[in-house]
Amino acid sequence: MVEDAAASRKLIAQAKPRPWAGVNEEEARAYLQARLNLYSKLLFWSFVTLMVFLSGMYQLFNIKVSNVEIVFLGAAVMLAAMALIWRGVVVHGKPSVERMQAIDILFATTIGLSFGASAALQYELKPAAYTSLIFASFTVFTRALLVPSSARRTAIVSSLTFLPVLGGGVFAAFMVEQDLPAAAYIGGGATFCVVAIVIAANGSGIIYGLHRRIDEAMQLGQYKLDRRIGEGGIGSVYRASHALLRRATAIKLLKPDRVSPDDLDRFEREVQHMSQLTHPNTVAVYDYGRNLDGVFYYAMEYLAGIDLEQLVQRFGAQPAGRVVHILTQVCGALQEAHDAGLIHRDIKPANIILCERGGVPDFAKVVDYGLVKEITHETGESTKVILGTPAYLPPEAVTDPGRMGPAFDLYALGCVGYFLLTGRKVFQGKTDVEMCLQHVTQPPKPMSDLTTALIPAELETVILRCLEKAPSDRYASATALADALATVPPARDWDLAHARTWWNDFRAMPDPTPKHDTATLTITVDLGARSSDQPAP
Repeated sequence: MVEDAAASRKLIAQAKPRPWAGVNEEEARAYLQARLNLYSKLLFWSFVTLMVFLSGMYQLFNIKVSNVEIVFLGAAVMLAAMALIWRGVVVHGKPSVERMQAIDILFATTIGLSFGASAALQYELKPAAYTSLIFASFTVFTRALLVPSSARRTAIVSSLTFLPVLGGGVFAAFMVEQDLPAAAYIGGGATFCVVAIVIAANGSGIIYGLHRRIDEAMQLGQYKLDRRIGEGGIGSVYRASHALLRRATAIKLLKPDRVSPDDLDRFEREVQHMSQLTHPNTVAVYDYGRNLDGVFYYAMEYLAGIDLEQLVQRFGAQPAGRVVHILTQVCGALQEAHDAGLIHRDIKPANIILCERGGVPDFAKVVDYGLVKEITHETGESTKVILGTPAYLPPEAVTDPGRMGPAFDLYALGCVGYFLLTGRKVFQGKTDVEMCLQHVTQPPKPMSDLTTALIPAELETVILRCLEKAPSDRYASATALADALATVPPARDWDLAHARTWWNDFRAMPDPTPKHDTATLTITVDLGARSSDQPAP
């Protein structure tokens, strides 16, 4: 019952609007603490500067003011107390929201009392009341800018600062003749305070109202977006966190202006199928939905690692033993998908992420099961639409795009293996169409001709069979491909010790900038025109 009550309180807290950012209680508390810390720091050093200036000015110009020793002693005590609370509680502690709000009120009241007392004790110095009012205003405006607060709370806290100062001005007005009549003097001060309070309250409300809107814009259901970690053709990937579970999550957004409603419905069905995949080498899907703006999103496990494209770009061609290990894992993920009637259709290095799972290094994860790509339909009897990335498209994607089976993915996986072993794509072309035609007409170059690294002959045979032009000449299934990889003699260039050392070094490297995915393209090819030797549109 106690746990249920605690969970209920958390849910209620989630429903309460806050004037500051935070997808959960701890994040909101930490944000308020950071802002209060900055506010306290600025106040402390501003008052130290003010005291040094006034002390120097009194000495330099030989200004004689009554009770000046009491004023400076009181200010020193106030600064010492402020420093103690600031450093001891705000900086090094973990105060609750309620305690920090109490500190906020304490600072406002104490500062107001200090300036009010200064104006009253130095009533013989006519500028004292004015300067106290001006510096109190600086404090109020600084708080409105830095401390998250509603307009109502800002008005109340600002009043606590101004009331003692106004009281000190009233005292001075009756103790010594001022330049203005007492009523005008007091009325002017009161008007100044009211105007300052209204400006501070409205400013605070506007600033944190906008901040809340930004925060809400970065919220998708129970997920709070953090930073962009990747971008594809019609979608972006963000690192996010779940509001209650506080679990790191990857959120993929699909922009509604780039796809039709029918396409979004198809994406939704595909996510439903993908969520049924349980193979450990397939990325886990947690949730999916649409926000009020029509943006489709789905949440999947966050993979803190590196995709194979970045791996080769940053570290070069990979050892044969490592490549065999990676490809074998991908085969397991693809076999489960194929058994479920799902064809990935976009296997490429950028869609295979290498990470660590449960202390196991070099754990491969297959992502993006055909979700982030442009879905189109046939545009005519002889016009076919090709989906995929040109460097990894099988020949049948060009000659017969309507025929799609497991062999489609196995060809692409062979291209991935070729890329990992040589650091080069199977075919190079100046245009996407040229590259697609090479997949149809040109045999791949032997990998041993492209690298000086040792590639077992058995492994090269396996990769080249994956790259056969006819689907029937490739392996019958992903499992058959995995079995063939298992026959490759174990290489000494990569083992568990190598993997652990590599990951230890990798974790110490700075995070790279967000990557832009190699685009999943849609290419329209008029097969009828090509067969009659007419130029394609």
